[in-house]
Amino acid sequence: MPKHVLYNEYKPLCYTKVKEKIKIMENLFSISKTAKMVNMTAETLRHYDRIGLVHPHKVDEWTGYRYYSPEEIVRLNTINALRCMDMPLEKIKEILNFNDFNKIIDFLNQAEIAADRKINELNKAKERIERAKKHYTSKISADTQNGEIFVQKLPKRVIMLADNLDKPTMDNLWNYHRHFYAQINEGERDKFSFEDTAGVYEKDGKKNMFAISDKYVPSKNLIELPAGDYLSVNCGENKRDEFTKKLIETAKQKYFVCPTFVVSIVRLTGILQWDYQIQVLIKK
Repeated sequence: MPKHVLYNEYKPLCYTKVKEKIKIMENLFSISKTAKMVNMTAETLRHYDRIGLVHPHKVDEWTGYRYYSPEEIVRLNTINALRCMDMPLEKIKEILNFNDFNKIIDFLNQAEIAADRKINELNKAKERIERAKKHYTSKISADTQNGEIFVQKLPKRVIMLADNLDKPTMDNLWNYHRHFYAQINEGERDKFSFEDTAGVYEKDGKKNMFAISDKYVPSKNLIELPAGDYLSVNCGENKRDEFTKKLIETAKQKYFVCPTFVVSIVRLTGILQWDYQIQVLIKK
């Protein structure tokens, strides 16, 4: 049989197979394309293939290239959603093989509880971030130079003295208010709240750390700082004793007042750094 007759006879068959292959490939996506579509890396997809979590729809026998169909993309997006719940891959693999609606519903109930807990934690973290941002922003605009003595009017403040803290450390400033709530009877804790301020109260040679209470009922360790004019200075830890003496001497010589107590407000200057604003009352 002549060659051209054989070619013409098989030409429609070859064309049909090529056309079918092209049609199949139109619905498949390369590993790099798939990774972009599901917001993962190609290495993650290879790892999922190795552990049997998601296999590619097709692997080219000549090139070894992986191709994914819409079905695998749906599975990968589902895995992404489950990973947002901090779920390990082994658990995800188990869940994807569920064929019992009751099991699926039970899992979704547990996932909803976990998601609510996580949302609550994130909201609390956001509140702390906003308070910290507000605090640091106010520091930029309101700071007076260290070592410069000035007078400021301050409102009445009610403080709670700590039973067993006398100076700030990184450990006791972290979650500072827990020390004060621990001093209050459990049944009355909801009657108290505290500002985001730490300080040291010094009187008659004794020092106690304190928190400013903006909601309270009569209780032990509560002290009222009177409203009035306070002679003040900002300084670092290494200058605190020196400037305390200087403030007291200035109060005596210039304002004819002998201060009965000294307040040192802790001022954060960085994430884990602080200095002080020392205050002595010169006029109620």
